[in-house]
Amino acid sequence: MSIGVYSYGLAALAYLILALVLASGWRGRLQGGVLLVGVGISVLWALHGMLVAAGYTLAEGLIPTAEALRFIGWFIFLFGILRTQRGSASFFGAFSPWPLAAYGLSGMLALLPLVPVSVFDAIPFKLVYALYLGLVVGVLWLIENLFRNTKSDQRWGIKYLCFGIAGIYIYDFFLYSNAVMFNQLDPAIWQARGAINALAVPLIAVSAARNPDWSLDIFVSRRMVFHTATLIGAGIYLLVMAAAGYYIRAVGGEWGDVLQIVFVSAALLGLAALLFSGHARAQLRVFFSKHFFNYQYDYREQWLRFTRTLSACKQEADPRVCVIRAVASIVDSPAGILWLYRSAGAFTPVAHWNQPFESSWMLDADSGLVRFVEANGWVVDLQEWREQPGRYADMRLPGWLPEIPQAWLIVPLLDGRDLIGLIFLAKPLATVRLNWEVMDLLKTATCQAAAYLGQLEANMALTEARQFEGFHRLSAYILHDLKNIIAQQSIITKNAAKHKHNPAFVDDVVAVMEHSVTKMNRLMNLLKSGLTENRPRPVRLDRLLESVLEELSVYEPRPQLDNHAAEVELTVDPDRLRTALRNIVQNAQQATTREGSVLINVDRAEGHIRISVRDDGVGMEPEFVQERLFRPFDTTKGDVGMGIGAYESREYIRSLGGDILVESRPGTGSIFRILLPSPEMEHEYVA
Repeated sequence: MSIGVYSYGLAALAYLILALVLASGWRGRLQGGVLLVGVGISVLWALHGMLVAAGYTLAEGLIPTAEALRFIGWFIFLFGILRTQRGSASFFGAFSPWPLAAYGLSGMLALLPLVPVSVFDAIPFKLVYALYLGLVVGVLWLIENLFRNTKSDQRWGIKYLCFGIAGIYIYDFFLYSNAVMFNQLDPAIWQARGAINALAVPLIAVSAARNPDWSLDIFVSRRMVFHTATLIGAGIYLLVMAAAGYYIRAVGGEWGDVLQIVFVSAALLGLAALLFSGHARAQLRVFFSKHFFNYQYDYREQWLRFTRTLSACKQEADPRVCVIRAVASIVDSPAGILWLYRSAGAFTPVAHWNQPFESSWMLDADSGLVRFVEANGWVVDLQEWREQPGRYADMRLPGWLPEIPQAWLIVPLLDGRDLIGLIFLAKPLATVRLNWEVMDLLKTATCQAAAYLGQLEANMALTEARQFEGFHRLSAYILHDLKNIIAQQSIITKNAAKHKHNPAFVDDVVAVMEHSVTKMNRLMNLLKSGLTENRPRPVRLDRLLESVLEELSVYEPRPQLDNHAAEVELTVDPDRLRTALRNIVQNAQQATTREGSVLINVDRAEGHIRISVRDDGVGMEPEFVQERLFRPFDTTKGDVGMGIGAYESREYIRSLGGDILVESRPGTGSIFRILLPSPEMEHEYVA
């Protein structure tokens, strides 16, 4: 089988794949449609070439028609693009002379097979080849106009199209020039023509991918392109090295085999080093992003990677290092330093990644760098600053900053309009062109990083505040208990002179002292362990109440148990429950005159043990009960009270699954109802 069959078959396959991709992504746009027409006609043209190469006589008679239709397909596409350019619409319009001449000449050549044989045989072949040569020159002239009339900043979108089509027709120029000279087509040149067309198809596809109006909306994974290209490149490299090794073996004489083995081994080692080279991989990634995709970045992949890196920061010893790494990964920077604003009016280096730094590298909030970045929000390119200081309003940098090895970028961290920090980035392994796309992506990512750092700083401040809150709370509880101990000791001191010879008084003194010692030991334990609760244990409620009443019997009016508490056993921290009950009863005593009464009643209600503390004291306004009674550190007792007794009592009762309800009216007294889960409910509550 002729090699021309394979050559044109390869071209047909390449054009067919491009046509299918264009058809699947076409959204009804004109430019996409005319490109599809041109590629579709080229598919038919290549299939016709296969039939000619295979020796089909009928196909040979249609060569002029196939060639002319191919010209018409590309003329339609090129004229269509040129009409959209400013200043070219009238020159290349549908009824202007140039399109009419191109279509007319192509149509005339397409109809040659219909001419009678006697007339056709009389036409010189050299004339026909010259007419084809004229059409080739017309196509090349259109491509030159297209490239020249396209703005320089937009040529990246059409340059590969121009290279591809120009390559096809420059080869045709060579084919028909040779035919004009020798009055016949050279078979070798004609057979290679199909493969030349196949080589040009990827270039046309790249331009189609760069122009959304041509409707090539098929997504190709950058990672797939990268790995596929790496495999193809490695395969080509191995083929070349194998051929070179064979040549060395052939001309090496006696040493040929040895030299071949050494050469091939060295080639394999070189390939391995190249594949694992970070610099080479970075350069290749930049090349493909720059030349084969609409945008430099795959934003979905970039954002997912950035988010995953930030999410993993919680597992790092210093999450701020993770933030540097996340921002640096966007531009493949290998190192960085983070500065954060501190209250001293300066930005302090707080974290670094692969980059040593000095703690003295401070940035004053009034420095030129900080003021410039805060005012403009720019990413500072240190290389550009050195070469074009005017772009940065002659901004001055600290003397130590430009001296850092591989210094490259200063990226601001803006939380809203507030500059909370700066990130220094070192130069990447592969050169990264800092265009609008890189800058916008960096600004977007650093806004997210700034919000994360702001939350991180807030969490750290909250943790410190909670530690201080725990310390102050512990201090308040200790002072509250010390106040009660001092009050008891003061009563004993006041009555000692009068009752010191009374045995009953002495017994009361001993009981108070024992209670004070117990209290002091509990305070010592609190100081050692913070506010850690004791282990709950079973406690008889009646005995606990009796101990509270006995302790408070030294105050007037003495509290009375209205009915004896049932022998109920609760699993609680006895010290904390005793403190809660004592606080409520003592508050009732303090709100009542010496002639008044404080009564305690215990019963069951709705699955709870209810302890009611009733007094006939001054009472409270409903607003006070609702808004201030249980508010910590809010007291009406002046210097005598701490304002945490009621709050501490209710918090502990609630932690058991109960509550404290209050009924009070001014002048009529108050009722505090302490609800505790009954033993039957405790298991259900814990579950």
